Order: sequence, then C-alpha cells, then structure tokens
Amino acid sequence: MTTELEPQERKRLWFELGLIAALSLGQASVYAIVRLADIATRGPISHAQAKLNTSISPRPGFDLIYQLLDIGFALVPVALGLYLLSRDRPARPLPIRLGVDGHRLRDLGHGTLIFLVIGIGTLGVYAGGRALGITAEIQPSNLGDHWWTIPVLLLSAAKNGILEEVLIFGFGALRLRKLGYGPWPVIISLALFRASYHLYQGIGPFIGNVAMGIIFGWYFLRKGRLMPLVWAHVIIDAVGFLAPGVLALVDIG
Repeated sequence: MTTELEPQERKRLWFELGLIAALSLGQASVYAIVRLADIATRGPISHAQAKLNTSISPRPGFDLIYQLLDIGFALVPVALGLYLLSRDRPARPLPIRLGVDGHRLRDLGHGTLIFLVIGIGTLGVYAGGRALGITAEIQPSNLGDHWWTIPVLLLSAAKNGILEEVLIFGFGALRLRKLGYGPWPVIISLALFRASYHLYQGIGPFIGNVAMGIIFGWYFLRKGRLMPLVWAHVIIDAVGFLAPGVLALVDIG
C-alpha cells in the first residue's frame, strides 16, 4: 500500500502527527492520565466522579456563549488535519480517501448498527467497572435546565464524533499507513490512544474504549468509510448525554 518515503518526508509526517496530537486528543490523553493518578491516590476510583458537559458560568447567557466557543475551537485541529491531508495530493480526492462521499443513508444505517453493538457493550463495561470499583461515576450532563441545554448537548455529541473519528482515522490511520505500518499495528495503537484520553473515567472505560477502537479501526481499514463511525459516535454520545438515567440504571457501584 505504501512506497518508501524519504527521511525528510517521514520526519514531516511524524511532526504533523505530533502537532495534531498536542493540539487535541494527545493533550487530552496527558490530562486524563494525570487525572487518573490524582483520583487513584485520593481514594477508591469508584468514589470519584467524572463530570461531562459542565457549566462554565453561573450566568446562562454567558454559559451558552462559552459552551459554543468551546465546541467551535475544539474543531480547529480537525480543520488543520484535513488541510494537512489535502496537501498530500494522492490520486484519489480527500473525500473518497476518508469515505465521506455519498452513501449518506447507508452510512447512517451502518452507524446505527454499530451504535447498537457498542452501546450495549458500553453499558456492560460500565456496570462491570462500577461493580469492581475500577470506574468512576460518570455524570454526562451538568449544564442545568435551560432552553439551550439539549441543542448544546447535541452539538457536543456531534463535536466529539467529528473530532475523534476524523483525527484518529481520517488523519491518524492514513498517516500511519502512509508511514508503512500494517493494519493491525495501526488498529491496536490507535485503540490504545483512544482509550488513553478516557482514563479520567477509570480503568473500565479504558478497557471499553480499547474494544471500541479495535472495532472502529477494523471497520475503517476494511470498508474505507469514515462516516458510519462518526454517526455511531455521535449517536452514542447523544443518547448518553440526553438520557443519563441509562447509566444510573446499570450503576451498581
């Protein structure tokens, strides 16, 4: 699949991978590892709380502005990654390489099926992790009750799906494959990377995200379609954010 790269080209590709990671998910990974060490040295992990979608300001109007700014700026590394990919100028256009061209209904259908498989597995891993004391209590929505809460939660779910899947597979997997790595080293390494920035939630979510990353990676490298993974991720997060009681039902920690 790959041709031998010049040393300068290899350095450039590795630099771009490091740059994108430092600006986005790699930064989140470092913070998650430190956060896990923090909560683990305070007491049992099961006593900790992992709060998502937290309020930034006590003033609803400004809180909304902050939430929208956070979502918008979080997607800047995605734009940078796509720009860097566009400079490669391979035989196939970027939308085809990423698998975001056409097939919209089919992609949504595949994404929904992946969501059902991953969603059920996620609940099982969360319940097991809470029972074993290796998973923090996840509180997915902490924005309060405002007219804009649901739209912001949906935008946050969309942001997560686009950010993670485009950067992990659209950018990371394509870059690693171009560097000459085989499918399974790419799948495993990116699954571990995905899991690392969820460590602030405990060991259980780490294990669950490794499994999710392997399934997603296998699908992407086999099918060459990114959009089903984006849809699956968006639906998983949207359900988790809008129906936090689902986690409470299986929480036996």
